[in-house]
Amino acid sequence: MMRGGPDGAATGLVLLHGRGGSAVDMAGLVAPLDATGFALVAPEAEGRSWWPTSFLAPSAQMEPHVARGLDAVDAAVAALALPRDRIAVLGFSQGACLGLEWAARRGAGVGAVIAFSGGLVGTSDVGGPDDALHGHAGKAFDYPTDLAGTAAVVTCHERDPHIPLARARASAEVLDGLGADARMLTHPGPGHQPMPDGIAAARDLLARLA
Repeated sequence: MMRGGPDGAATGLVLLHGRGGSAVDMAGLVAPLDATGFALVAPEAEGRSWWPTSFLAPSAQMEPHVARGLDAVDAAVAALALPRDRIAVLGFSQGACLGLEWAARRGAGVGAVIAFSGGLVGTSDVGGPDDALHGHAGKAFDYPTDLAGTAAVVTCHERDPHIPLARARASAEVLDGLGADARMLTHPGPGHQPMPDGIAAARDLLARLA
């Protein structure tokens, strides 16, 4: 787990890497986000992957890996030793999915969640294969968490090879339904990476915490 940032920082940022990524990779977002004044914690998944399959896989396959990931986010948030409303959780790809799932299950009171190319994992399986979900079945989103006071940004390309746009949009709607002030940004065309408009939206959100 990488830790950094100025001593005595009043705001904190948890950075969650994608499959094959690392804490160092995520640290490269700090300057573009104008987050150099934040205390930083960036946990690393064993084998640099939070789970071994698509986040769209059946719940029985996902749950053990999700549970370990959620615990890692809990530990990162605790390590910041700051009020939760002064903390943002930001992830990319797998890390974005994990960050969203943590917010929906355990994130009450957190200041912000930012998901670059991500979507909720979900709580149980629903229906059969769906072309809008890359051929996977749907998921239920049964979360009891109150996210009032939490700001959120979810981004996704129109044709993301890993994150179906339908799931990203549904995720923003779920967060909104839990009380968060959630914003969805759709990037045109194919792709799977943070984009300038997403970076700008995240930077504005973080500036409100600083």
